Amino acid sequence: MAPTIFRQGAFRFFFFSREEPRIHVHVTHTDGEAKFWLEPEIELALNQGLSQKQVGEALALVHAHHEEIIHAWHSHFGN
Repeated sequence: MAPTIFRQGAFRFFFFSREEPRIHVHVTHTDGEAKFWLEPEIELALNQGLSQKQVGEALALVHAHHEEIIHAWHSHFGN
């Protein structure tokens, strides 16, 4: 299962159920996908096919929606 947290433009932000315990978010786009760690700080974990501009846009959205993503994580996986 891969619950969607939100969509913005061509980006979809989601996580895979029980992939790993460290809080992170996946981002897909028609051009590729990325994964961002949210702890201990927000950072790019993986990029497959996104341009630097797209990674920057996705990163800005992760920062803007950080609390929403963390809340969705805890709601889905528990504390």
